[in-house]
Amino acid sequence: MRYLYSALYYALLPLLVLRMLWRSRRAPAYRRRLGERFGRFAARPALERPAIWVHAVSVGETLAAAPLLESLLEDYPDYCLVVTTTTPTGSQRLRALFGERVFHVYAPWDLPGPVKRFLHRTRPRLLLLMETELWPNMLHYSKAAGCRVLLANARLSAGSAAGYRRLGRLTRQMLLQLDMVACQGEADGRRFVQLGLPAAALQVIGSIKFDLVLDAGIVERAAALRREPGVRGRPVLLAASTHPGEEALVLEAFRQLRASGDPQLRRCLLLLVPRHPERFEEVFSLCCQQGWRVARRSAGTPPAQADDILLGDTMGELLLLLGAATVAVIGGSLVERGGHNVLEAAAWGIPVVSGPSMYNFAKSARLLRGAGAMLSLGPGERLAPVLEELLTDARRRREMGVAGREVLAQNRGATLRLRALVAELLRQP
Repeated sequence: MRYLYSALYYALLPLLVLRMLWRSRRAPAYRRRLGERFGRFAARPALERPAIWVHAVSVGETLAAAPLLESLLEDYPDYCLVVTTTTPTGSQRLRALFGERVFHVYAPWDLPGPVKRFLHRTRPRLLLLMETELWPNMLHYSKAAGCRVLLANARLSAGSAAGYRRLGRLTRQMLLQLDMVACQGEADGRRFVQLGLPAAALQVIGSIKFDLVLDAGIVERAAALRREPGVRGRPVLLAASTHPGEEALVLEAFRQLRASGDPQLRRCLLLLVPRHPERFEEVFSLCCQQGWRVARRSAGTPPAQADDILLGDTMGELLLLLGAATVAVIGGSLVERGGHNVLEAAAWGIPVVSGPSMYNFAKSARLLRGAGAMLSLGPGERLAPVLEELLTDARRRREMGVAGREVLAQNRGATLRLRALVAELLRQP
């Protein structure tokens, strides 16, 4: 099956390159450093040391992995920490967080040649994959090179499990290459075992996303943002990581809020943060076409009191911007995309509102809803009345914020448990 997969991948490779070039029309970073995706990059002295390879895909996985990466740098100073991402946004966030402390390149495309070249240059002793990154050639050749493989912070929704089940033998082959799977929850673990993972390779340790800590620097920067003249004293509605179709829904709810009789809501500021940078211009145009006065975060100047919307068109600032919010709406949930991380808002003590599609973060959403820290709309339920109720009820917001922080406090510890699993695998001959 892996040979057939590789042959199909090689056949589709020209289309993959063309797709990268097409995407680069909006996001030029996609056409840069293409050699790295073929496993071609300059070796550095750091690679003379034994290596731990962490694959973090994009921004969300990179942010989630940040505390773990810090721990690995502390625990294994004699190792080179090799971190790969797939997207330019993940690359940018990683460089901003770690600079030269880690060796970063794009992950090789999952073909025998690129993967083997990458492994020859890096020679990792441990491959640590974040969440559900299963690639047949990456797993096969890593194991063939004597590298231990750990799937960390693993999650597997029912829909994803059904997709893997259709691949049959290829899925079982991949799962047998894993030395250990550290799952976020019991349900995720059951799905992995049902697909063919040996039960002895499964550990349920919780999600490392609960271990998020807001450092003093970001807390101060968020406080400074709230003191800016165009933000100070105004309720701030933040729509985080929005997808196509969601901005229109949020803008309609925002229009209803601004048209209400409440004087505070009439001054409400919308902080709108699209998920993908290639859509920044599109969303800016949409807001302007509807007649809103829009400030852009990328301009480097604070919004004015007369501005209606602050467009978060910068990379890696969502956690900071959440610190200025009064209420957060989680993108990817108002349309059928499975939602995004709800725990960053909870860490700030901010009430969370989502749409009905939260299957990618089902456990986190369930815990927050159960504690009274989060509200989820039902199918067809309107967003504006829920937001109006929260934005005009300071006491309820405080109670929801306290409940959200308590959920995080009660579920911490996954990073520490994951560090123990890493140590166990590195001790093995």
